[in-house]
Amino acid sequence: MPTAHIARRMVELLEPICLVTYFADEAHEELAALGHRTYWDGYFASRAFPLGRVPAQVVHAAFYSFAEGEAARHIPSAWETVPPEVSFDAWRRGSAASVRRTLGAELADSPGLARAADLTTRAATSAPTNGRVLYAGWRSLPVPSDPVTRLWHSATMLREHRGDGHVAALVGARIGGTEAHVLSAIDYGIHPPESFGRIHHLPKERLAEVMAGLRERGLVDADGRFTDAGRETKQRIEALTDELAAPPYAALSAAELAELVAELEPLTARLVAAGSR
Repeated sequence: MPTAHIARRMVELLEPICLVTYFADEAHEELAALGHRTYWDGYFASRAFPLGRVPAQVVHAAFYSFAEGEAARHIPSAWETVPPEVSFDAWRRGSAASVRRTLGAELADSPGLARAADLTTRAATSAPTNGRVLYAGWRSLPVPSDPVTRLWHSATMLREHRGDGHVAALVGARIGGTEAHVLSAIDYGIHPPESFGRIHHLPKERLAEVMAGLRERGLVDADGRFTDAGRETKQRIEALTDELAAPPYAALSAAELAELVAELEPLTARLVAAGSR
């Protein structure tokens, strides 16, 4: 059975392929051209598509870390503006275009990328779906034939599989979505953690409440930094997330995993050098 160590190495290699969606312009431009008013309309409309036309409460539960009411500002209104399947197709098309442009033809059209797409897809379509709501939604979608699009699609499927496990780890540790962002900010060395870009826009009263709760639990000190218990909690959540992310890679032999790492390394290096990290 693949180990948490393998899962950690794979997220390091696959995450930049997924994050190009948010770093580059093509996906946003595709969604804006459809008529979405804001970046976040397009984000929620496309990322939530694999769940089906569910209420905003379900999207909020699956995404987990967004502020209360954020999903409801975009769902279902963004789906009423543009059919969700149209938004998703544009999101994927733009994301693949960003990957292709960033890699250049030499890498994008290489046999190595095609092989990486094949191995990533085999891993991404192999894991149990029990308890993995977003991942299960992705598993219901057809896998694209184009190698670059297939690589992005399957890497994102594995990202959602990992994300479902991360949510389970957070719930088990009694860490809510905003609290998770605070712990990440401290881990990144951001001080004060309330200034973190993912939460700094929240009402000051809400941020003060979150920080007070973390201090009361002994996870954060008076200066807004980790206590020993807080650091241990963060490390335990990440270790469990890695452990829960390992099952897809059981579909690959040790030799195939080594081959996948070798094929992904130059692709990831190019994407990271361009700013996708």
